Amino acid sequence: MPGSSGHKDKAQAENMQKIDLTTLTLPQLAQLKQQLEQDLNLYQDSLQTLKIAQTKFQESAESAEKLETTQEGATILVPLTGSMYVPGKINKPQQPLIDIGTGYYAENTVEQAKSYFKRKVKFVTEQMEKVQMLGIEKSQVRDAVAEVMELKVQAQVAANPQQAPAVRT
Repeated sequence: MPGSSGHKDKAQAENMQKIDLTTLTLPQLAQLKQQLEQDLNLYQDSLQTLKIAQTKFQESAESAEKLETTQEGATILVPLTGSMYVPGKINKPQQPLIDIGTGYYAENTVEQAKSYFKRKVKFVTEQMEKVQMLGIEKSQVRDAVAEVMELKVQAQVAANPQQAPAVRT
């Protein structure tokens, strides 16, 4: 669906509102800045999760590469948990089973397995790039909000100089 992504981006842009930050009060700006910080934290968490998935798929692609030269009956260590293994023997190294999600496995050729994992790495990388772009945009908005907040505070201090704290030199 090549055209659907552009349509979705356009629909998202139409739903976004432009707000003149200078019309907001300091408490509103503070709340907006806090929301932007939360969004940035969410994006950071998403990036970390995507990086883990990307690494997993890259390692799987590398393992598929190694299967090309593996002989049937070769001894390997089979992980039971992250830190517990049992010895095993490879049966049909040219037809690996691929975990395709939610408990389903597909038997493929080594070439199909490599292709599958490369596609997964590409997809996850694209998603990471999208999240990074969103993060950059949110960060720029957050910086603009902070700048407007600072200007409003300076304006309040200038309007009420007797309430400004004394500066010692």
